Amino acid sequence: MKNIVIFGAPGAGKGTQSDFIVEHYGLTHVSTGDLLRKEIADETELGKRIKGIMDAGQLVSDDIVIEMMDKAIAADTKGMLFDGFPRTVAQAEVLDKLLAKHGRELTCMVQLEVPKEELVRRLLERATIQGRADDNEVTINNRLNEYNSKTKPVADYYAKQGKQRVVDGLGSIEDIAARIRQAIG
Repeated sequence: MKNIVIFGAPGAGKGTQSDFIVEHYGLTHVSTGDLLRKEIADETELGKRIKGIMDAGQLVSDDIVIEMMDKAIAADTKGMLFDGFPRTVAQAEVLDKLLAKHGRELTCMVQLEVPKEELVRRLLERATIQGRADDNEVTINNRLNEYNSKTKPVADYYAKQGKQRVVDGLGSIEDIAARIRQAIG
């Protein structure tokens, strides 16, 4: 059973490649945003807490995200693709503990590597297509700086475990998907 983290800067193609990975390996796609929305839609006790926090304009705490991840791992029988989690080294450590609690371990972390100029180009193009006025070069650069300072250390964490698989994120969608499959093995 494979348990994989997909990783990369905003605009690296994680969402696009997640679909291919999930289909190829028969994994459950786990996105923190999707889990939050599902808890709210299902009107669970946790979902009611989350809705109150979000309605107040606050960020959902790590504790709540971890509780959702624990539930998702416990319910899964196929293996998982984690998308958008972990975002910090502390979350990566917790993910390792949650997987171990359920008799699993992380297979690997696939890191899509894309040059900054291409990330900016992709995000500006996506903003134009989706009509997102809030995505301009200034906000995109802020998001990339945030990724480099807070999220990129997660790659080092997995590299030290021998689980980091760096994949060139340039080229056709199909070529990138083939490189990911080769990296995962």
